[in-house]
Order: sequence, then C-alpha cells, then structure tokens
Amino acid sequence: MMTDPITDMLTRIRNALLIERPFVDIPHSRVKQGVADVLQREGYIWDYEVVDQEPRNLLRVNLKYGATGERVIQSLKRVSKPGRRVYTESRHIPEILKGMGICILSTNQGILSSREAKAKHVGGEILCEVY
Repeated sequence: MMTDPITDMLTRIRNALLIERPFVDIPHSRVKQGVADVLQREGYIWDYEVVDQEPRNLLRVNLKYGATGERVIQSLKRVSKPGRRVYTESRHIPEILKGMGICILSTNQGILSSREAKAKHVGGEILCEVY
C-alpha cells in the first residue's frame, strides 16, 4: 500500500533519470498531473500525456536531457510529507539555489511553481523542491 503518491512520483522520475530513460510511466492523479504541468512550464521536462489503460490511467512523463546527455533535473526533494506538512505564506516562499531552482506548491489556485505563486501573492503547502 502506497501512503505518499507524490513521493512515489518523484522517486520514479529520479530512478528513470539515473538510468537515462526517455520517459517514465506513473499512475495518474490530478495532483501528479499538476506537478508534471509545473515541471513542463518551468522547462524541466519535455511534456507529459495521460495514457488510457486498464485498470488505471497512466501519466507518461517525457524526460529532458541536455545536448551532451546531462540531466536537466539534478535534484527532486520532497518537502511536505504525510507526517509533517510544511506551509508558507507568499512572502516567505523559499528561494532555491538563489533562483536557479523552484519549489512546487499546492495553493488554493492550483499547483504552482514558486515563481508563479510569488507573482500571484498566494501561499500554500510546499510539495517539493526541484533544481
């Protein structure tokens, strides 16, 4: 039984990056699709698609690599966990690597990156850090 689906998603992406897979399949949910959408908007992955499959749909994430094969995503770190939720206001959103990385937040306006949340002046639960 899986207790934290977001951690499972991040782990699957990390493992696929380690073996240089072009894509990774993840069980679909709206929150995971929101995280994938933020990763695409911020340029960390090429794209994603929902694959209809029985008994459950899959989220196929196409990973991005540099010109010489280096990983675009260097680190994916889960911040808020089931046992310890981490919330922040818009003015206290952490800056990752002095702006080179992002936080992904769950807000009342949907799943947003730290840049988008600061621009909209909304806070929320910090799901993960990406750089």
